[in-house]
This record gives sequence, C-alpha cells and structure tokens, in this order.
Amino acid sequence: MTRTNRAASPTWPWRAIAPSRYLAAIISVAALVGGSASVVRADPVDWVNLYIGTGSGPIGYGRTMPYVTPPFGMTSWTPQTRQNRQGGTSYKYEDKAISGFMGTHQPALWMGDYGYVTLMPEIGALKTKPEDRKLAYVHSDEVVRPDYYAVSMDAGQGRKIRTEITATARAAYLRFTFPADAASTVLIEASRPGHKGFAHVDAAAREITGYNPDRMDANLGPMALPNFKGYFVVQFRRAFDDAGLYGDGQAEPTQAIGAYAHFKTREGEVVEARIGTSFISIDQARANLQAEIPGWDFEKTRQALRSEWNTKLSEIDIGGATDDQRHVFYTAFYHSLLYPRRFSEQGRYYSAFDDRVHKGESYTDYSMWDIFRAEFSLLSLTAPEHTGGMVQALLQNYQEGGWMPKWPNPAYTNIMIGTHADSLVAEAISKHFKGFDYNLAWDAVYKDAMSPPDGDTTRRWGDREEHTPYEARAGLTYLKKLGYIPVDKTSEAASSTLEDSYDDWCVAQVAKALGKTKEYQFFLKRSLNYRNIFNPKTGFMQGKNLDGSWADPNAGWTEGGAWVYTWAVMHDIPGLIKLMGGNTIYNKKLDEYFDGDHNWHSNEPSHHFGYLYDYSGQPWKTQAKVREIANWEYANLPGGLDGDDDCGQMSAWYMFTAMGFYPVNPSSGDYMIGSPMYGSATIHLANGKDFSVRTQNNSDKNMYIQSATLNGKPLNIPVLRYADIMKGSTLKLVMGPKPSAWASGWRPTPVAATLAVAGK
Repeated sequence: MTRTNRAASPTWPWRAIAPSRYLAAIISVAALVGGSASVVRADPVDWVNLYIGTGSGPIGYGRTMPYVTPPFGMTSWTPQTRQNRQGGTSYKYEDKAISGFMGTHQPALWMGDYGYVTLMPEIGALKTKPEDRKLAYVHSDEVVRPDYYAVSMDAGQGRKIRTEITATARAAYLRFTFPADAASTVLIEASRPGHKGFAHVDAAAREITGYNPDRMDANLGPMALPNFKGYFVVQFRRAFDDAGLYGDGQAEPTQAIGAYAHFKTREGEVVEARIGTSFISIDQARANLQAEIPGWDFEKTRQALRSEWNTKLSEIDIGGATDDQRHVFYTAFYHSLLYPRRFSEQGRYYSAFDDRVHKGESYTDYSMWDIFRAEFSLLSLTAPEHTGGMVQALLQNYQEGGWMPKWPNPAYTNIMIGTHADSLVAEAISKHFKGFDYNLAWDAVYKDAMSPPDGDTTRRWGDREEHTPYEARAGLTYLKKLGYIPVDKTSEAASSTLEDSYDDWCVAQVAKALGKTKEYQFFLKRSLNYRNIFNPKTGFMQGKNLDGSWADPNAGWTEGGAWVYTWAVMHDIPGLIKLMGGNTIYNKKLDEYFDGDHNWHSNEPSHHFGYLYDYSGQPWKTQAKVREIANWEYANLPGGLDGDDDCGQMSAWYMFTAMGFYPVNPSSGDYMIGSPMYGSATIHLANGKDFSVRTQNNSDKNMYIQSATLNGKPLNIPVLRYADIMKGSTLKLVMGPKPSAWASGWRPTPVAATLAVAGK
C-alpha cells in the first residue's frame, strides 16, 4: 500500500541506469552490511542486508527499518533517527543522528506505533527531549544484522558512546559502552513528549518499570480501549549511582513520561540492561524477560537469535545466484517473516477488540489488503507452524469485536477496502490447515459478505475517515441490491466492487469446503459482479452511479485507476478475457498497459499483472515481463525496494518471482509459472519433503522456458498446484534466449462455466 502517486511522472530517471550498474552508481554494498568485501558469508543470515528499503534511491523507498527481532517477534528493536508517526518510520538511512533505541510495534509506514518504549545513553546534563539528545553517527560505525545491532555515536570532544542490541520475541538485551564521565546516563522514555506515560524507579532492585498508553490507531476505528498499555521492565546489571523521573508533574508517577539512571563510568566501561515488554501487565513483562533472557549473557542471547534466523532462512536454498541477488533474496525472506507479529505471552494475550486479557495464542499487524496477495501464501510454505494460529487470531478478533479486522494495529483501523481476511481463511482451508474452527470461520466470512456496516448508506467511508464504526464492506447495502457499489454514494466504490467480487469467490470456497452447496453457488454467482462495471465501449472497468449511469472514469478508485483495476479480477481471469472479447483483444490491451508505463509495481494491486499472459496463450510474455520487473524494482541498496514493503508483500513478490512461480489467485492453491531467476531454488518443507525448481541454460538472456517437466513427466500448462509442491516435487525447466510455444495452448475455465456445472 502506498499513498504516493508516481503515475504522474511515469519516466523515472533510474531507468537509465542498467541493473548491473546500480552498485557502481551508488555505493559499495559490502560497506553497508558492516563488513568488507572479503567477508565469507557462511550462513543465510549473513546475506540479509537490513539497509535494503531504509533509504531513498534510484529505485524507491521501501520504508523498512533495521529490526533486531526474531521471526514474528512481538517487539522489534531499531535505532531511532526520527520520531515515527502514521506516515513516518523511526529510521531512515539518510539521517545523520540517533535520538534513541526503540522497542517499536509499527508495522509499516502508513500505520502507527503503539505501546513503544525508547532507551538512550547520554553523558553530561540530562537531555530528555528527542531533538536535544540526538548524537551523530556514520554508517561505517554501524553494524546491522537480524541478530545484532551496534553503533558508535559521537558524544562530543572526541568521546564515543557505543550501543549494542540483541533480542528475543518479547525482550531485548542492550549494552552501552561509555567514556569516563561522572554522570553517564541511560534514559528510559516511557512515552514521548506530549503523551501520557508512567515510570517507576526501584533502585534496590536495579529496575525501572512503566507503561505507555499511546496507540496511534485510536483515531482510525471505533475502539476506545481504556485498558490498553504497552508495559516494560528494564533491569540493570549494576546498581545505579542515582536515578529519577522526568516529565510533566514529576511528583505524580502517572504523569511521568520517563526515567533515568546515572552511573559513574570509567573509559570503556559497559552498562548492561535487559528489558521485557508486555501488553498484559508489568508483572507479565518481568515474567517474559525472565523466561526469554534469564541471565546476563549477551553473547548467548545473540547466538540464540542468530540460530533462530539461520534455521528459518535455511528453509530455502538458492543456487546460481550472484552475491547481490542473494542479498536481495534473503533480505526479502527476512522481511517476509516479520509479520503478522506474535501478540500472546505465555499462553495469554491482550485483545484490542474487547479490551480484556484472554487465554490462548494471538497475532496482530496483518496488512490484509497487501499480504493476501502473496505474503500469506508464502507463509503457508515457509511458516506453516504459524498459519493456523494466525487464522485463529482473526477468528478471535471476530468473537471479541464482532468482525474479522482489515488491518489490526492492534485494533480495528478501517484501513483500505474489502474484507480480505476472507481470503486468508479460504486459503488456509483450501490448504487443509488446522488449528482453527472451520464452522466459526464460516460464520465470520458469512458476516463479512452479508452484513453491511452500521450507517452504511449514510456514510461515504472515505479513506482514513476518523471515528467511524467498523467499516467491513463499505457500500454492501447497495451491492446486494444493485450488483455494484455506486460511486456517488460510497468512496472507492469501483475498486470495492471488484475486490468484493474476489472476496465473494473466497467465501464460496469456504462454503464448498463445508458442504454448503446453496451458499457456494450463491457466492460464486455473486463473485461475477465485477462484470457489472465493465464498460464494453471502452474496454475498461468503470464505476457506476446509483441510477445506473456511468460515473466519471477517474472516480471511485483507490490507489490506482481504470488501467490498474481493469485487471483486478484475480479469481476469474478467463472470465475477464471473455468479457474483453477474447485473447487477441486482451493481450493487446495488456501490451498497452505495460508499454504505456501504467504498471505501478510499488503498489500491490499490480503485483499479479506480469503473470496474466499465462492465461491468454502468451506465457513467454509473462516470462520476460516478470524478469524485467524484478530486475528494475529490486536491488541490493538502501533505496533498492520500490514502494512500501507493507508487512512483507513487496518482498514476497520478489521471492516467488525469483523462484519462478506466483499465486495470482492465492486462495485457489494454484501458482502461475514465470521465469526463475536462479539456477535452482529448493524449499525444505515442514513435512520433511523438498520442492525444487531446477533450470538448464538459465541466464539473463535465456529467460524463456523451452520445455518443462514435473517429477520427470512433461508439464504443458503454466501452473503449479499446492498439492504438487507439498508432495515434494521437482520442476525442471529448460531455458533459452527466444520465446517458445511452451504452455501456450492452456485455456482455463471461467467462473461462469464452473457455476453452470455446479448448478446442475
């Protein structure tokens, strides 16, 4: 998801730089990852370059941060070079100074933070304001890895303060190396200036505790959540020489927004701190700390985190890739494993949907509008141990708040359109995941599909409209009567009509799995509503008004327009081809889309477009196009990620494309075949089997598939099935420099034809 419109200037200057020249055009990547060109990278974690996506550059700004955290960690730790907010992240590569080291829960640029806490080492007079306490640094004094962050900051007069961080899912271990000073300080900011917070100092226990009630999503949804707090416990290895509170009304602990601990230090003396976090209580934060970092052994904690990342990243091996490609791939893998984040603590979780603590497992920070496209499908292959729990968490949200969320952050936020939790549920059921109640899942998706939100016909449901009821499917009242959502009554109506059609297809699949034949047929038929806003005179999707007249062609869209959303029929591309008039017209318009620079890869609705030639008899165009997009939109640079990563969706697209296949319709369990970028890729599945893609004669020029076999048998369709992957199969592709007729005879079945058969 992005809110910057690059379509206004489609000719981008970086296109003049060949991909192989990115490195020379910008900087040496070896310096970026905290090592030299001679470093031997023995483990997958060594290929992760956390700078990718943190800076602006020739490709874009991915709005990522260099997190130290395990896969799906509850709290992520990052240096803070600026104040984060909705629309701004804590760290940007171009910044020159650090104001703190933050335990953050911000999942993406356009979402806010909640329950955060910041630590900062200082010398001299106490400086509590972020702008006053900043210390300069340079990247050559910085080490950024998933298991370890370190930086030496300029404290003035030739003195340095060094900070090191490692972490667990809910806790962190920090080391501060000070110069000689009578008042070396560790500041703990419970809540930033202008916000309430609580801090308490227990000198005898060498402990500072507190909480932060700030929740930046509070204005984006209906939840008040008076009990919400992000709790923390900071423990120091050595006793304080002095300590205290600061903030408005220091005499009242409930008004203190922070605390500090003073230490008299010799040159090079290390002050060690461990911090536990919780959304349940201070006692739970202390219990999380004790469970995850029980002793004072920084290196042991770091090695455990490194091992955890290596274990996870080792689930995919790639062969025949360049060093830059390995950096991009494994960094994308890292990004894909950050969200949804774990939100439960030792068998309990705080619910931001009923403001209470429950028993069980939970997750939050699902960027649903983004991740339903490919990220969740990737997790079904690489993190299946979490998939059932992630769906169960959505169903718990439904039970506790009345609906499955669009993007929990951690409560309802009304961000984006559609109810794409339906897609996640349908995909998990189609792939036979367990760990959640299928009947409860049906209740949840049925409500999404049939129950309009409160005030549906009296609200416009504008993007980020504040203090509304939960939006669910905005305009559903009209859709049920008219077969479309009218542009003159509901915001983003044309886009919603199309995305609701896909979600209806997903609901139909849940009904089918549960043997609900009538409901299956009903929702399958309603998934054809996309046809109601296709204008045959123009060949584009176009919104309609309440009276049935065509709306302004530029009205009713979200983060795109007619050129983008005309191709949004992810569940029925064959039906779209028929609607357009056949393969020839469809292919010509798809050519015009790409040739006219309408492709906007930095935003998610376009992510499946490169694969659409597979459906229309020209799979060689898919093979060339997805290679081109991958080479132009991703690089081993701080500015090497074109668009907000959005909880891993941008990264998931690259991983799938690099391996040679992609889930155009994720809930179907089918993957469209593209053009693998490497000699080989192997996924070591959780069931103990391997799925491999192996190529012959593969190169930058030899991008076209000449022939294919699956487990030694000819494969003549551009499709992989999830079941074939899970059986432990090998896809072998012979590549060449020119297009071939491979798989060009495949003609998939439209939804309407499936419906006709189902109705008999």
